[in-house]
Amino acid sequence: MIDSKIVVCPHCHTQNRVLSDRLSQQPRCGGCKHALFVGEALTLTEATFDRHIARSELPIVVDFWAPWCGPCKMMAPAFAQAARDLEPSFRLAKVNTEDEQALAARFNIRSIPTIAI
Repeated sequence: MIDSKIVVCPHCHTQNRVLSDRLSQQPRCGGCKHALFVGEALTLTEATFDRHIARSELPIVVDFWAPWCGPCKMMAPAFAQAARDLEPSFRLAKVNTEDEQALAARFNIRSIPTIAI
């Protein structure tokens, strides 16, 4: 049996099956041909959230934040560095709770920043 992972493209949101031993070799999307790992956190919206969370076989760390939140701004550089350091073993993503209020309500986000895996 071949060890592989489903990785959702951060650009076109297509599912890609990538051999596990090739995850660190800068794989490209079979659909749009862009890099599957870009070294930065994805911005997820209500339209893209379920596709990435439900279909990706990588662990995903989500930062629920808002632009007016001081602690969110303080944490942002560390989260960005974590995205660079942890790919391709983990996918990091951000959800702006001001723009995506339905997602915040769906996950009962009451304070920010909130990090969920």
